Amino acid sequence: MADTLPKIIIDAKAMGRIVERIAHQIFEENGGSADLALVGVVTKGDLLAGRLHDAIKRIDGGDVPVGRLDITLYRDDLSGAGPNPLVRRTEIPFDITGLTVILVDDVCYTGRTTRAALDALMDYGRPTAIRFAVLVDRGHRELPIRPDYAGLEVVTRTEERVKVELAELGGKDRVWLLESGSDWVPGEE
Repeated sequence: MADTLPKIIIDAKAMGRIVERIAHQIFEENGGSADLALVGVVTKGDLLAGRLHDAIKRIDGGDVPVGRLDITLYRDDLSGAGPNPLVRRTEIPFDITGLTVILVDDVCYTGRTTRAALDALMDYGRPTAIRFAVLVDRGHRELPIRPDYAGLEVVTRTEERVKVELAELGGKDRVWLLESGSDWVPGEE
């Protein structure tokens, strides 16, 4: 393989442009920010949803509601999580019924996380529509799920992984492509 791993596939500047572009796409395709809501999958999708909120607000001043969704108990691999899975708090302090909900996550891979998020989201109401936005779409779907908004589509091998770092979590804004079994940790370059 000509490229050596690990490598940065999105840097901070590119991530900022991606968030702005997705915010503009959401705004334009929905005819504004009315009747929109953003719900991010914990722990990185919720941070990206917050960034999309800020970008949409810069576009038209609209204050789109933002929520965070923990999908731990909806996962189809929960039995592999051990006897005490880490459950975080879901915070959707608004009724999603009648809204177009933009479900936000950092990476789309097999589609199983998204399926769990859709199941969890439906417990909070009946939205008019649900759209799906991701920072990185890496393919390898096991379910018929596809993002409506994707910052970067990257062809990966199943032996590779995509690692998203966000400044809010103590890192830098960047996305890495790594070998799956690598013990290397971003930040140690």
